[in-house]
Amino acid sequence: MLNITAVRHVRDYVLWFRFSDGAEGEVDLAGELQGEVFEPLRDVGIFARVAVDPDIRTIAWPNGADLAPEFLRERLRAHVAA
Repeated sequence: MLNITAVRHVRDYVLWFRFSDGAEGEVDLAGELQGEVFEPLRDVGIFARVAVDPDIRTIAWPNGADLAPEFLRERLRAHVAA
């Protein structure tokens, strides 16, 4: 099962991740912040409060928003390929 083991806010809406399989890299999530739960994250100060949730083993924010590791891994692959 794929998990996020580390996350760091880099700048704006860019996060750096490390996955349980050892892959790591940066992903710009600016285009993914749509929908009611993600609206507050458009404030960079709130977006920067991202952390790895130890229960669900992916990134989450204090407002309850989270993103699946598989979704983030696909964004990382797309970023690397670009």
